[in-house]
Amino acid sequence: MDTTVEQSSQKIIDINRIIQMIPHRYPFLLVDRVTQVVPHESAVGIKNVTISEPFFQGHFPQRPVMPGVLIIESMAQTAAVLVVESLGESAEGKLVYFMSIDSARFRKPVVPGDRMMIHVAKERSRGNVWKFRAEARVDDTLMAEATYSAMILDN
Repeated sequence: MDTTVEQSSQKIIDINRIIQMIPHRYPFLLVDRVTQVVPHESAVGIKNVTISEPFFQGHFPQRPVMPGVLIIESMAQTAAVLVVESLGESAEGKLVYFMSIDSARFRKPVVPGDRMMIHVAKERSRGNVWKFRAEARVDDTLMAEATYSAMILDN
């Protein structure tokens, strides 16, 4: 069964396909769907933030806020899906390691009930090193942004 759907030139990658593409699993899988994939260029990921996320038990019980490092991780996972979609099946399941995170800014807190849209654009790639720029938005509000690079390695 093919879980990648073509709709009006927008490729939608659902959770079942994401699980095939990247090695992350619950509770650390932080992207629910990827849309608007343009191989070698950009993608938009979706993270539906719910109160049942395990990190909300301690961050913070009186006012739950998604940790900034997990917002950055959701950006990286969206980028990893873009890389696999760009390189093809031979890249599925490969590990992607952060090399650098630059210019990270957290503008507003992401809270339960938010639907975070993660906009990722490839800035460049050389061999197995890719550099990305990403923004996390809720509705049209910029919540966080970062530039980061990652290295793709065999398991």
